[in-house]
Amino acid sequence: MRANSSAIERERIAVDGGTRPEGGGLVLAALGVTCFSLTFPATAWALEGFGPWSATSLRTVVAGLVACVLLAALRVPVPARRHWPWLAVSASGVVIGFPLLTTLALRTSSTAHAAVVVGLLPLTTALYSSLRTGARPSPLFWGAALAGASAVVAFALHESGGAPTAGDLYLGAALLVCAAGYGEGGRLARELTGLQVIGWALVGCLPLAVPAAFAALLAEPAHPTAHSVAGLVWVATGSQLLGLLMWYRGMGLAGVARASQTQLAQPLLTLGWSVLLLGERLPPAAPATALAVLVCLAAVQRART
Repeated sequence: MRANSSAIERERIAVDGGTRPEGGGLVLAALGVTCFSLTFPATAWALEGFGPWSATSLRTVVAGLVACVLLAALRVPVPARRHWPWLAVSASGVVIGFPLLTTLALRTSSTAHAAVVVGLLPLTTALYSSLRTGARPSPLFWGAALAGASAVVAFALHESGGAPTAGDLYLGAALLVCAAGYGEGGRLARELTGLQVIGWALVGCLPLAVPAAFAALLAEPAHPTAHSVAGLVWVATGSQLLGLLMWYRGMGLAGVARASQTQLAQPLLTLGWSVLLLGERLPPAAPATALAVLVCLAAVQRART
């Protein structure tokens, strides 16, 4: 336990010099969100050459193998036995459930429509954390979170014509499992380092991911292209590993409910990447929605939790 505490303290000092850990946590969470914002465009690229089951299992395999190298090279200690049930919950949500369900949804949904999920994640993550820990965020916190989520959802629904798509069921399920994964991962990050949380979660998924990848490739013949390989590499190393490493550490420092609100900006970032990488047209309502989200983020950060 002393080794874990020392590791966390060293990580705290590396982040912000040992002062204002909450501020450093918000910075890390924002960097994680930047990585996540590329997930949907990168997944769309990956689907150009791989099937949804192949893309999901392969990203877990690649991320898990990289995690193995990092854990061994840095001699990261294995979490205590009491941590593993919650690591399993976190992995089920962010390593398996969310990637698979959103990949299936993106076969029929645009990235703008799928952004509904990301717009609601801060609210559902804060709600899960509140129920799980018994915390009671202030009314201002909840009001700002609800307003920000409503703005993002209204924007995404307006851009998709307001009609439900075939991927809505997948997106709704992804929202629930990811909130639980974020909540448990952020809670663990108060005792473990970010690399311990996501690294060992990925390693624990390898025994399932490797045979799943073989089976998926047999059922879904792959046709790799430069785009599909680049997309797969990013969702594995950028979204699945680097992004979650910074995200979990950010939640550990700033708190799950507060750090999760930085994700309100993710849908708009995703739309920006979609214009640059996928050639999608920038929605006219984007500037107004961006301003509304920024106002809500400012209110959230001022609210006491």
